[in-house]
Amino acid sequence: MSPTAAPETPDPVLSDFLTAHKLARPGEAAHWTPLAGGVSSDLWRVDLPGRSLCVKRALARLRVAADWEAPVSRNAYEWAWMRFASLHRPDSVPELLAHDPEAGLFAMAYLPAERYPMWKSQLLAGEVEPATAAAVGEVLGALHAASAGDTVLAAEFATDANFHALRIEPYLLATAAAHPGLADILQSLADRTAGTRLALVHGDVSPKNILVGPSGPVLLDAECAWYGDPAFDLAFCVNHLLLKTLVVPGRRAELLRSAHALVAQYVRQVDWEPRSALEARTASLLPALLLARVDGKSPVEYLTDDRHRLFVRTVASALLRAPAVTVVGVLDAWVTALEAPTETETETETETETETETDAEAETESGRPA
Repeated sequence: MSPTAAPETPDPVLSDFLTAHKLARPGEAAHWTPLAGGVSSDLWRVDLPGRSLCVKRALARLRVAADWEAPVSRNAYEWAWMRFASLHRPDSVPELLAHDPEAGLFAMAYLPAERYPMWKSQLLAGEVEPATAAAVGEVLGALHAASAGDTVLAAEFATDANFHALRIEPYLLATAAAHPGLADILQSLADRTAGTRLALVHGDVSPKNILVGPSGPVLLDAECAWYGDPAFDLAFCVNHLLLKTLVVPGRRAELLRSAHALVAQYVRQVDWEPRSALEARTASLLPALLLARVDGKSPVEYLTDDRHRLFVRTVASALLRAPAVTVVGVLDAWVTALEAPTETETETETETETETETDAEAETESGRPA
């Protein structure tokens, strides 16, 4: 949660929200600073005398190049997900302060970046600790386990329309439209994901939405919360660790160890279904999400090299056509592709071999080196 621009005064709805919920006194000076709220929400740090907090408001139209709209009612489900998580893992979400479902607003504690750095920032800076990934896997698995089979939660988070608008359509179906040859496979994955209802899903378990706190990871941005397929959360997070191996090559080994650690700790929590079933769904969904972060409606901003995007397309397409049975199988396929010589390297090796053969022939013919 870091400032992105100069302080500004928000519209009166936001100020009224603070006073209505007794988070600020009438007329009390409030200093509003926009934060990096992502593509789907506005987020502010509000500094009041002696205290700070965060206010979040959902956007009706997301900040992406593609036309992508989503209902602002998702703000209420995010609040409900965080309330659920706070009951089971209170250190894993910010303290909740107030909520206005009609205005699509809620307030939570402000977590300073110096004590709660963003996991994504750490990873891209080369600060890769597999123990952090393991902790994320443990928390995520524990929350899924706590919600599995809960009919009350299933009814409260019957948010199929939200999840379709925020995840199924922009990730799986938009990618299917961009890859007609894979459309049937991606449509099948979309249908299976939409029809699986086993646990409470966060929906956006990405390093940009995870803070590394003194008591462990803190999860943010649960706007996509849905009672559905927990494999989606696991695949969504591992996906980001794999993509970062392309842009942080010096920490590739640690990123891969992080992916293994996250999966291992998560799988230990799985008691609501056979672990093999959960893994198989994750392994088949992971390449679809990899491809979606290149050709879906929300491509990752750091894959700017055409070679990286081509690599993702090539590996993900192969895994979609011949799915791995386990997540480790996907990781192994990714490593194999990373370690394979590139076309340029192969051409260089061939040229070198040809030159060596020519030199050897010249030496044989003349009896001395050419």
